[in-house]
Order: sequence, then C-alpha cells, then structure tokens
Amino acid sequence: MDVGHCYLDGNPDAVEFCPHDSFKNVLAVSTYTLQEGDQPSRLGSLSLFNVDACAGLLELSHRVETAGIFDIKWAPVGQVSDEYLPLLAQADANGYLRVHKLESSSYGSSATSEASLRELADEQVSSTSMCLCLDWNPSSNSISVGLSDGSLSIVSFTESMLEIQEMWKAHDFEVWAASFDIHQPQLVYTGSDDCKFSCWDLRAGPSQPAFQNSKIHKMGVCCITKNNPSDPNTLLTGSYDEHLRIWDVRSISKPVNETSVCLGGGVWRLKHNPLEPSYVLAACMHNGFGLVRIDNGGEKIDVVETYGKHESLAYGADWQRGELIVDGKRKNNAVATCSFYDRLLRVWIPECQMFL
Repeated sequence: MDVGHCYLDGNPDAVEFCPHDSFKNVLAVSTYTLQEGDQPSRLGSLSLFNVDACAGLLELSHRVETAGIFDIKWAPVGQVSDEYLPLLAQADANGYLRVHKLESSSYGSSATSEASLRELADEQVSSTSMCLCLDWNPSSNSISVGLSDGSLSIVSFTESMLEIQEMWKAHDFEVWAASFDIHQPQLVYTGSDDCKFSCWDLRAGPSQPAFQNSKIHKMGVCCITKNNPSDPNTLLTGSYDEHLRIWDVRSISKPVNETSVCLGGGVWRLKHNPLEPSYVLAACMHNGFGLVRIDNGGEKIDVVETYGKHESLAYGADWQRGELIVDGKRKNNAVATCSFYDRLLRVWIPECQMFL
C-alpha cells in the first residue's frame, strides 16, 4: 500500500526514521548532487518529513542546504540524557562529521510537524577525503566514520563536542560500511571497495584487524548490519556482487559465511524490522527494493516481497518504528525508500503478512 511520494531538490541517498517514540513520525532524508564543470561541486540537503501512514501523510517540515551527504544516522534510543535527544549525525563530501539536534517548539501531536534541526557540533575528519558512512556506538558517545581514502576514524561525542580519537588506514579503497556491534561495542565491522570484510577490536588498537575476509565477496562490500537485538551471533553483509550474506560471528577471529541469496542488484542497504527482526528490508540498487525473511538462525533465507515503483538506483531504505494500527488491526510498519537519479522518495506499507 502506497502512503505517498515526493520528488526532491537533489539526488536522495539515505532515509532514516527517528527511533524515538515522541518523534517516530519524523523522517530524515539526505541528498548528494555532483555539479560538474570547470569547478565541480558536491552539494546536498538534509530534510525532515512528517509521516503519518494511517492518514496518508507525507509532509515536508524542514530543509537545510549542506555539502553533499553520503550517510545519516539517528543516535540510539535511551543512552544519553534528554537534553541531547534526539540526535542525527551526517557524513559529508567535505570530509566533515556533523551532529544535529532535533527540536520542536510544541508538544503532542503537532510536535513532529514543527520539528527542525539545530547543529550541535562538527569535526573535519579529513581535509582531503570524503566521509562516506557512519555509525553510532550503542552508548551514543562515539561514532565510526569510513572515508574515501580507505581510512576509518573513531570520533568521540561528549558534551556537544566531537573529537577524533583514532584514525587508521583500514582498507585499500573506499570504506562504504563501518558498523558497531551493538552486543559487543568494542568491535567495529568495516566493508570496502577492496572486497574486504573486516573487524576491528578497539581495545587492542588498530594495528591489526581481529579478522579480515577477502575471499567471499566478489565485489565491494556496501553495507553491514548487526543490529538484531534478539540474535547476537548473526551479522549481515551486502555487496555490489548482488548477494546478501549471513555470517555466524561467534568465533570473532574466523566468522563463518552461513548462507547467501542473490537479490539481483548491488545490495546497498539492509535494515532489520524493529518489531520482527527476522524480516530485512534491502535496497538493491539496480533491482529496486526487497523484503527478505531469515529463519532458523540464518539457515533459511527467502525473498518474500519486492517493490519496483522506483525507476533509478535504489539507495535509501528504512522502517518506521512503533506499531501501526488501522481499523483496530495491527499492520506492517511503514517503509521509506528513495532512488537517486529520479530524485524520488516513497513511503509504503509492505503487503506480506509479517504479524500473525
């Protein structure tokens, strides 16, 4: 079921629903637009939308122009004081990491429609490379940042200040994924255009990875997720080689590739459903968006639904948090997806039966 759609001012590449209960209707969307010419520039924007799936509402509430943005992430729920919640971080083409605070002048049902962003802190992670991806650690006091020169940076966030703690050459080419382990936050997983999937133990320092696999992925590693709260042993990777792979990481020095499925397009984003983590939303670049069900601890994997109403590169994808009740019945969470060259944002509700 389609809720609504909108054409944006630039090329959208990331969508993120706010995970906080009071602002679960807030959707953040970032864009990256390369303007070519004698002096090329990378421009972008950061927009907030108010989404009410029951009412069929998709409404722009706030927009700010920025450098071109590659990634955005909301801080996890409940780990820092209310004074700083909710927080949204961005990684941009000028080599900056920025953290914004979501604000509203009202309370109750009108709070989300009046939401805006105020920048709290910024840090230039690199003056020569672009920040391509980011992830908050579970305590929201540090952020991992992957860069276009293959570096990985760990940036602390305390008292509205950002400070680089560590930075090292993690890969040979662009780092497209840098994800904390929510169950073991001293671990950071990275993926790169060099086809390597790596893990770094921050307690041991960055001199050597805890593991580095360079044989399984046939092309660059685009995304990594280990945010299923009910399964600390399973990790997912997505690659340009069109495969979603499931890993057993109980042996951190030698993870096991359990199984995989070809999704027919480069797998750019993977998001567990917040209420039913066995369902995973996938952005498949040249093949639209897919909904995948993973059963039996990763032993069985099936594509249960596809969504093909975008006509360009499928990049951004996320689930809206909280239950959706329509006519007294529980429905699937709403989904936001965006595609790059046609500048299209869509909000829709999956049709498959996730809740029995």
